[in-house]
This record gives sequence, C-alpha cells and structure tokens, in this order.
Amino acid sequence: MTSVSTIQLQKSVIKELKQAKEYPRQSYNELLSRMCKIFARIKENNQYDEFLHKIQQPKMKELWDNKEDEAWEHV
Repeated sequence: MTSVSTIQLQKSVIKELKQAKEYPRQSYNELLSRMCKIFARIKENNQYDEFLHKIQQPKMKELWDNKEDEAWEHV
C-alpha cells in the first residue's frame, strides 16, 4: 500500500501547476515527480558548469590580465 500525504499550496501555485500539465488528466503527483527529476538534472548540470568555470578561471586570468591588453584599453 502506498502512503499518501497532504500538502498545502497557495492558489497561485495550483494555477501554475495546472498550466504546466502536459495533458489535461495528468495528476499533480505525476507532474511534480517529473518536475523533481528535471530539477535534479538541471542542478547536476549546473554543478558541472560551475566546476568547469572554476578550473578555467586561472587560465582566463592569465590570458586577460596582461600589459598588452591593458594598453589597448587606453587607445
């Protein structure tokens, strides 16, 4: 037997959920489950992007923080 819970949502959130449904008879449980999976994937990808950004920072600083580029800024 599955356990079920009741959650309280603002009317505006319910309205947004209705608009987000992929088809009219889609349950909120199904919709929220799908949203959670998508959010987890996005969050995982964002962590990867942040990792890449951090490891690229030293090289970008080396490339952009040099005297030749600074000379062009004042031309």
